[in-house]
Amino acid sequence: MFITTVVADAFATKCYLVAAAEGGDCVVVDPGYGVSERLGQALDRHGLTARAVLLTHGHLDHTYSVPAVEATHRLPIYLHPADHHMLADPFSGLGDEFGPQFAQLLGPEWTWRQPHDVHTLSDGDLFRVSGLEIRVDHTPGHTPGSVMFNLPGDRPGESYCLVGDTLYAGTIGRTDMPGGSRAQTLHSLRGLLRKADQTVLLTGHGEDTTVGRERFANQFMVQASSWDGTGEPPRTIMGWKPGQRV
Repeated sequence: MFITTVVADAFATKCYLVAAAEGGDCVVVDPGYGVSERLGQALDRHGLTARAVLLTHGHLDHTYSVPAVEATHRLPIYLHPADHHMLADPFSGLGDEFGPQFAQLLGPEWTWRQPHDVHTLSDGDLFRVSGLEIRVDHTPGHTPGSVMFNLPGDRPGESYCLVGDTLYAGTIGRTDMPGGSRAQTLHSLRGLLRKADQTVLLTGHGEDTTVGRERFANQFMVQASSWDGTGEPPRTIMGWKPGQRV
């Protein structure tokens, strides 16, 4: 297994290059702002050939470079259909706070070219490329079409999960943007709780973590484990300590 990242110029979004081994075919996950030129450099440096772009969700900080990458490398784009509308109108999923931040960053002359070769991802899909097998989990909550990508490691019991913005180390991605749902995120986290503790969680922003660490150190994972999904989801507890019941 070979995984490397190219960090975007805005919002520190992590673009992943994932391959069975260095020097082979790879997939590109979440090419964000300013990634396209450095992506080519990373491919050359590691002897990789990109075969597809996989998107954990449709937010612009994860998709900004998709049109350029599609045009330069002629790659198919894969995204859950619930987020396809964001590739037609990238501001549709950003909301009243995040949208103006991006508009200021991009400036009034910026235009968007909608990618053409767009395919769908569904829960349970298996994506194969040159010895690499990626299983898709649909995990709505941050956006309706958020997904995670599951990868086996090279050693027995080793596994990785690219979680996008569904979960960060110690917290979760925002659920107050268009289409977001805290209740759906907690339901999606229940799937993570079923994974082995040593599963490495590769996040869309910030430090990576593991299921075992987040199981007790992340209030939202604790909430997901104890909430049966009925009624209102548990409220966030200010000053919560790792390991504390909710």
